[in-house]
Amino acid sequence: MSNNRITQTRIVKRHKRKIRKKVYFILLPILVAFLSVLGYGTYLYIKADTVMSDSYVETEREKSPLRDALVDPNIDNVSVLIMGIDSNDHRGNADSARTDALMLATFNKDEKSVNLLSIPRDSLVYIPEVGYEDKINHAHYFGGTTGAIETVENLLDIPVDYYVKVNFHAFVDVVDALGGISVDVPYEFKESDSMDKRDSIHLMPGVQDVGGEEALALARTRKLDNDIERGKRQQEIMKAVINKATSLNSILNYDDLLEAVGDNMTTNMTFSDMKTFITYGTKGKNIEINTLSLEGYDYQPANKYYWALDQPSLEETKALLQDHLEINSSVANNQDSTIESTSESY
Repeated sequence: MSNNRITQTRIVKRHKRKIRKKVYFILLPILVAFLSVLGYGTYLYIKADTVMSDSYVETEREKSPLRDALVDPNIDNVSVLIMGIDSNDHRGNADSARTDALMLATFNKDEKSVNLLSIPRDSLVYIPEVGYEDKINHAHYFGGTTGAIETVENLLDIPVDYYVKVNFHAFVDVVDALGGISVDVPYEFKESDSMDKRDSIHLMPGVQDVGGEEALALARTRKLDNDIERGKRQQEIMKAVINKATSLNSILNYDDLLEAVGDNMTTNMTFSDMKTFITYGTKGKNIEINTLSLEGYDYQPANKYYWALDQPSLEETKALLQDHLEINSSVANNQDSTIESTSESY
């Protein structure tokens, strides 16, 4: 072999080695990043499964009596009752708490849309657990999770398929885990914090970023307006939390988010159910969230305040929710005879 050919062969080999080094230099960080993301994703998946399993608490019923069969959120339009209960470590009243916030969400799988109805805590409604009318926030106090669910079903004539119940600590920790949210504070006010320390939260009016304690104070206060306006604020806060949680920027916060939920939430959703709901905010287009409220008027018999619901407006809301779930009113009204008879008696 001539010296020329040997030299050319060496040059080609050196060139190939350089190319391989460049390829390794480029691919190695990509591979490391891929494995890191895969490892983090696997870790989050396992942790989420554990958290949801620990939070899972069945209700006393297998399904809503307004359903002919068990629902599957992968193929059915479903509803979720969201309960914020006024309990914390300081009060020690988890089993006898009232609902400080009550929202009913209906999910339409084809539209990837959500109707979010805020139910004023002082709404005067029939509570099946005790057999008479009272404020709806007492339903949980009287009958726990099942009592609250049955009261909402009786009020709206739609099935409640799932529930999520959180306390003050969960709300605060979730907002903090997301790095705060942006809200519009309507006026200056002072409010207690999650441990009932009086006037420890002081907010000024305007659009601003707030942490968990401030967001909770905004969700709870009604000193300068009323329960309806408070319900609207809670809806806006809920939308801000959903939008922040489903953004790509929040992926690295999911570990803290799962920790926040951990000991402060109960639900009858399985991990598989929860994954289905997450797709509403991550499947190509932004989730559409429509906010609703229950119209009514102040009612004070014997100096006790109630929010008396406007019946024509209530009927319209029922029809809207039934349409969103794509169920007929005749199906929604297919209740057992006990509920029917008690409903007609008040």
